[in-house]
Amino acid sequence: MTRFSVGRRLARWRVPLGFLVAIFYFLLARPTLGSILAGSTVAFVGLGWRAWASGMLRKNATLAVDGPYRLSRNPLYFGSFLIALGFAWASHGAVLFLGIVFFFMAVYWPVMRQEEKHLQALFGDEFIGYSREIPLFLPWKWTPRGGEGHASFNWGQYRRNREYNALLGFCGAVAVLFLVKYLRGL
Repeated sequence: MTRFSVGRRLARWRVPLGFLVAIFYFLLARPTLGSILAGSTVAFVGLGWRAWASGMLRKNATLAVDGPYRLSRNPLYFGSFLIALGFAWASHGAVLFLGIVFFFMAVYWPVMRQEEKHLQALFGDEFIGYSREIPLFLPWKWTPRGGEGHASFNWGQYRRNREYNALLGFCGAVAVLFLVKYLRGL
C-alpha cells in the first residue's frame, strides 16, 4: 500500500475514527474545573483559527493563500490540532494527552500529504510556488504577498464550508466534560 492510498483512506476515515477516539476520551477523562477552563481556552483559540481559515477557503475553486494560509498550508488542521491539544489538556490526564497527540499526527500527517498531491494536480505551478514559501503545518513564518488581490474573511464562505459544526462540537464536548466532572465528583 502506498503512502498516497494510506492518506486517501485516512482522509475518508478520519472523522469516524475521531468519534471513536472521543468515546474513549470521555470514558478515561478525569477533568477538573481548572483543566476544563484551561483546555477549553486553548481549544477555543483553535476553533477561532479554524473559523478564520474556513471563511477564506473556496475548496477546489481557488488556491487559498491569504489570512492564515500565509502562515500554514494547513491552517484548518492546525486549528484542529489546537482543539485536540486543548481537549487533551482538559482531560487532566498525561496518557490521554499523549494518545491524542499521537492519534492526531498519525492520522492527519498522511492526510495532509495526500491533499498536497490533490492541490498540486489542481493548481500546478501556483501550488508548487506557494508550497515552497509556506510551512506545511506549523504557522511559524508570516509571508507577505504583494501585487495580487487579497482575499478576506467571508461569513457566507464560513457557512458554506459548514464550519459551524466545529463550534457545535466544541460546545458539546465542553458540556460533556462538565458532565463527566460532575458524575465523577471531581
